[in-house]
Amino acid sequence: MVAFDSSKVTVVFVLGGPGAGKGTQCSKLVKDYNFCHLSAGDLLRAEQNRDGSQYGELIRTNIREGKIVPSFVTLKLLENAMTDVLKTKSGEDKGWRDGHGRFLIDGFPRKMDQAQLFDDEICLSSLVIFYDTTEEVLERRLLERAKTSGREDDNIDSIRKRFRTYKNETMPVINYYEGKGKTATIDGSGSIEEVYVVTTGVIDKVLASTTPKQL
Repeated sequence: MVAFDSSKVTVVFVLGGPGAGKGTQCSKLVKDYNFCHLSAGDLLRAEQNRDGSQYGELIRTNIREGKIVPSFVTLKLLENAMTDVLKTKSGEDKGWRDGHGRFLIDGFPRKMDQAQLFDDEICLSSLVIFYDTTEEVLERRLLERAKTSGREDDNIDSIRKRFRTYKNETMPVINYYEGKGKTATIDGSGSIEEVYVVTTGVIDKVLASTTPKQL
């Protein structure tokens, strides 16, 4: 049984290597298109710090080692967050009336079982946006971010472990959706505004194709 009806709820996955600019682009799309932006990483970090969490230590260990947190944990956190948002935003204009909604899910799915379980059990996704750039660009951005982020995984050892995990686990997901005609690859090496111009073109097409379900 799928938790959310894809004829009403539009889900766009946003993928790219660590430091690809996913969060920055999502923030701009939220402002301009009234999406809800859910970051799988932020949900996991919040859960690891929540008092009484049964998953806190498990999440903390995986993040520190640059590994992927077990899928059942991430899926449940996403489902709960989507349920809460749909209740909170119900009745808003631009995509949120009569049980409709539009979500950007950033940094997920990171491996094949996550992709398949989400589509089968949570909601059938509409598109994957993949921000592609080189590891050299990503490493430079992450080391700069580390000066102010306070994230324990923004260090050179964790960064390189994350790159390996990303290449081995997440690239097959992108290829899988590409085979279904559901991947939009965007060069993430340019400026924020340059990347955003291309991104909005992709989003405009997605929302146009989902009309009339988006109100």
